[in-house]
Amino acid sequence: MPATLLMIADSERDADMLYATGLFVPDPFIYLQFGGRPWLVMSDLEIDRARVQAPHCRTVSLSRCQKELRDAGIARPSLAHVVRKILREKKVRQVTVPAQFPLGLARELESLDIRVRVQPGSFFPEREIKTAAEVRKISAALMMAEVGMAEGMETLRRCRIGRDRRLLYHQVPLTSEKLRSIIDCAILQANGLAANTIVAGGRQGCDPHERGYGPLRAHEPIIIDIFPRSQKTGYFGDITRTVVRGRAREPVRKLYHTVWQGQKIGFGKIRAGQPTAEVHRAVQEFFVGEGYTTGRRGGRTEGFFHGTGHGLGLEIHEAPRLGANSAGRLRPGQVVTVEPGLYYPEIGGVRLEDVALVTSAGARNLTRFEKVLEI
Repeated sequence: MPATLLMIADSERDADMLYATGLFVPDPFIYLQFGGRPWLVMSDLEIDRARVQAPHCRTVSLSRCQKELRDAGIARPSLAHVVRKILREKKVRQVTVPAQFPLGLARELESLDIRVRVQPGSFFPEREIKTAAEVRKISAALMMAEVGMAEGMETLRRCRIGRDRRLLYHQVPLTSEKLRSIIDCAILQANGLAANTIVAGGRQGCDPHERGYGPLRAHEPIIIDIFPRSQKTGYFGDITRTVVRGRAREPVRKLYHTVWQGQKIGFGKIRAGQPTAEVHRAVQEFFVGEGYTTGRRGGRTEGFFHGTGHGLGLEIHEAPRLGANSAGRLRPGQVVTVEPGLYYPEIGGVRLEDVALVTSAGARNLTRFEKVLEI
């Protein structure tokens, strides 16, 4: 008999809950699955909407369940009491929950004689394999990212180069914060939500997750990494470009073209059946062969010190991973980023990122935005 699945979470932040229901709900609610049939327990605020937007689920009233429990003598019925009530009616005494299930709720369920089993790994392993509809949703979110990138690039093109190489936009120094706001506003107008967009210039770009701050300058690399979420579907897009406003120094040019070639090598390795670690190994070996080693110098790490890519979908980082220690093989229908980078403080950072759909024949690049170093 299939396990009875239980989640108690909101679907704004919990990707598994959104995947299972297709319903955006900001507060935690109950999801149960009996023999493959999903049940939702919803508040009066959400129940009518849930019945319309999640027709594949059987939706029951939280307030009605709580009233029946109060009538049975439980003065303040909790969500755990409601779960036990439904399980007893179905003659079930054990549930399987995801690894991130709240510990307090698990303990309360066990105190109510409900056995709680934690499922290791992914709660819905099928999430890794995207349907054609999901690929379209990711592509739509990726287009939102490209809208933001286009707006960012156009802003940089319009800048004048002032004293100390500062970029001036409408006669005011252009900062990472200002350019980030321009990008994020463009994405919002495209029905996306951008969070923690990266606009990092010069040495700041050598910390891959540094968001960037302060004035941007000409003739040095600026990493722009945009990963918006579609407000309509919850799926993410992800794109990174590195650009120089003005003229790039020769070391930056060489770094840029090495990363670009490394990305092409990564794409060439992606196909169904390929070990995920092999994609990363091929890129890393190419960089070393070109003289770009990775290690510690001057108290910080430099070179290529992150993975080549990650899965993309209802989470910005999800399975599979393309890294040195990643396990498993690529499968048709997986969607992954390909984003090698090289980072040296005396030169700056360069990262390029596109999104690939894994097929039996190779990788299909879902990203359309051009790659240009100098603007």
